[in-house]
Amino acid sequence: MTPLPPGSTIGILGSGQLGRMLAIAAAQLGYRTHIYAPETGPANDVSPLMTRARYDDAGALSAFARSVDVVTYEFENVAFAPIAALSPIAPVHPPAMSLATAQDRVNEKSFVEGLGGRPAPWREVKSLAELEAAIDAIGCPAILKTSRFGYDGRGQARITAPDQAQAAWDAIGAAPAVLEGFVQFEHEFSIVLARGLDGTIVSYAPPLNVHKDGILATSTIPAPPQVAAQWTEAATLAGRVAAALDHVGILTLEFFVGADGPVFNEMAPRVHNSGHWTIEGAVTSQFENHIRAICGLPLGSTDVVGHGAEMENLIGDDWQRWPDVLAEHDAHLHLYGKHEARPGRKMGHVTRVKR
Repeated sequence: MTPLPPGSTIGILGSGQLGRMLAIAAAQLGYRTHIYAPETGPANDVSPLMTRARYDDAGALSAFARSVDVVTYEFENVAFAPIAALSPIAPVHPPAMSLATAQDRVNEKSFVEGLGGRPAPWREVKSLAELEAAIDAIGCPAILKTSRFGYDGRGQARITAPDQAQAAWDAIGAAPAVLEGFVQFEHEFSIVLARGLDGTIVSYAPPLNVHKDGILATSTIPAPPQVAAQWTEAATLAGRVAAALDHVGILTLEFFVGADGPVFNEMAPRVHNSGHWTIEGAVTSQFENHIRAICGLPLGSTDVVGHGAEMENLIGDDWQRWPDVLAEHDAHLHLYGKHEARPGRKMGHVTRVKR
């Protein structure tokens, strides 16, 4: 295995803030980046190269793949077939199988269950009749989630009584979905790991994640003892998932702290919002370790810097607090350069390091 030398070009599918932070990390290691997306976004401000085309444009994707030395992606809502077609032209990391598994909730839950993970009670739902049967089997309260293309609370509907089935089905657009039963839990946390081309795995300390209106609000290190008690089991499962997929790069699994151990929620085959604290709060950030992994470099230390950190998302108009954040001691401001603030839109984040 020969590492990709500095000066090589990394292709990134997606132009959002995750692509932006990947491009920054790549530049620090001496790599160039080439963004591929149907629209311009925050990543374009820091990347010298851009192809603007649809994700299903086979010709444009092929030309893009020929112009780079390795391809990665910043989000999983890209069709599997075009990504798989890139592999004969340029290496694609993480592999298309990681993408296919994570972007469909049925595949994801079945796969993790097969490796010994414990998701919340769930049923696949393809019709209103199947939803009603699933409610009978699982009970209420429950949450209906589209199988694909849902994030930050989108594509979801809560059901507190069986007579809400029709309204919930209509709310998600009558799309294929899964019904998940509610679980009693104390906290939410995530395991963020990096896996290299040689199979080496390094894992970050699990942050306590707090959500508001379905969107991550804060991630805090160190997490409470209840999270620490389930760290090893959750990290072991995440490692099994990464190995089974032959995953290369950052992989994130989200969990609830359950009474009998960690309850698997969902996975993301990419750098993750709950890992943003690592930019200043760890020896090597998740973004640098992703670049290291996909380029065949040694993985960096995931040790926590100082006594911990807290990452706070700046959502909607929160970004206008930037003067106050900059006046704080040990606060690090990251604004994504988005041109329009909307309710629920992530405009940036701030990390406060505990010295």
